[in-house]
Amino acid sequence: MSKIFIIGLPRTGTTSISVALLEMGLSVAHTGFTKQTFEMADVISDAPCFSEYPHLDKLFPNSKFIYLTRELDKWLPSITMLLGKMAPHLKPKTGVFHPILKRSFHNTFSIDLPLSYSELTNCYKRHEKAVQEYFENRDDFLSIDVSEPNSLLKMSRFLGLSAKKDATFPKLNVGRNVASWGEYKHPNKINSNLAGIEQRKYFDYVLSDIK
Repeated sequence: MSKIFIIGLPRTGTTSISVALLEMGLSVAHTGFTKQTFEMADVISDAPCFSEYPHLDKLFPNSKFIYLTRELDKWLPSITMLLGKMAPHLKPKTGVFHPILKRSFHNTFSIDLPLSYSELTNCYKRHEKAVQEYFENRDDFLSIDVSEPNSLLKMSRFLGLSAKKDATFPKLNVGRNVASWGEYKHPNKINSNLAGIEQRKYFDYVLSDIK
């Protein structure tokens, strides 16, 4: 079952690309935590994709992976703001966020929060290097910056979808806004905690098949 996985770090445009793909007719989950979510969505972005892409590559053969880049001088203040809001909820024992979400963030931003710009830069570069090395010389991988004028056209060609030559990604979650995905209404949105026959069985259940 092939999928499209968005594996850029948070605050690199994951909401913008998710909305653009919704508008192109695909079903999209912005974060995915259950087996049913991964089965139902055409596209899954953000956590756990940015940290679990090697597992996803094995679980879903013939899938495509899109990595999002962003200039560090823009990403650093944005991710600092996000992590500042999320930090209390990411604590291993007392945090209220989903265990898979916490795992993705702790595996990627492995130093205790809050982080300095220098530490965050190292996290970004470490993740980017790992992604580039993993997908080296593969044609199922695309790296784009959603702020660049032709990035949406590049993505549509990579996925075999149609888009206008002058089309651009929507600008969402700008500044301190982190809730644009929740506010955006679309029938193709897939719930991150979608329950199926196995109810809300965690995505870890799927991962256990390849351990």
